[in-house]
Amino acid sequence: MLPCVMAALGAYRCIECNREAAELYRDYQRGVLRISICKSCQKPVDKYIEYDPVIILINAILCKAQAYRHILFNTKINIHGKLCIFCLLCEAYLRWLQLQDSSQNVDPDDLIRYAKEWDFYRMFGIASLEQTSFLVGIFITLWWMRPEMLKTKSDFILLLKALLLSSYGKLLLIPAVIWEHDYTPLCLAFIKVFVLISNSQAIR
Repeated sequence: MLPCVMAALGAYRCIECNREAAELYRDYQRGVLRISICKSCQKPVDKYIEYDPVIILINAILCKAQAYRHILFNTKINIHGKLCIFCLLCEAYLRWLQLQDSSQNVDPDDLIRYAKEWDFYRMFGIASLEQTSFLVGIFITLWWMRPEMLKTKSDFILLLKALLLSSYGKLLLIPAVIWEHDYTPLCLAFIKVFVLISNSQAIR
């Protein structure tokens, strides 16, 4: 259950119209709960509080705005940092694997292994720089086109969290590499498009 302080500050949001809400549900004791109704759109503030996490995940994969609002505003999830690191590791591993395939060097010499290890670190650094540049580019573009979106520090933090969480599609890079086949390049292209769509939906 989220802290009462969040409700006092109006941190909850209606997943349908995005208006602030004082509470998600009202507890009448003895196990009787009633989902709050939004005063603006007259719909349940957050229907997902009754849903199984798997259903919420499926809705997020389908890029439903309501699922994104539920995750970002009405739940307390702090995995965006770890998710970002894991996504970067997946991307670095994919690049490193493609680099190894292009070299076709099977020399077991320790120096070669050491060089290959540093190649992975280099790929991780490149992936991190690209991700940072991408995020900075989005922040600058939004700040220039819609400055009202980024008025406070909390707006920046929320947008960063949304972008990092919506990059979960990069985790599909690993299965695409493990089950390698003739259509792997096409799958990788689809994954990139999916990540971009998820990012745009998170910004929305």
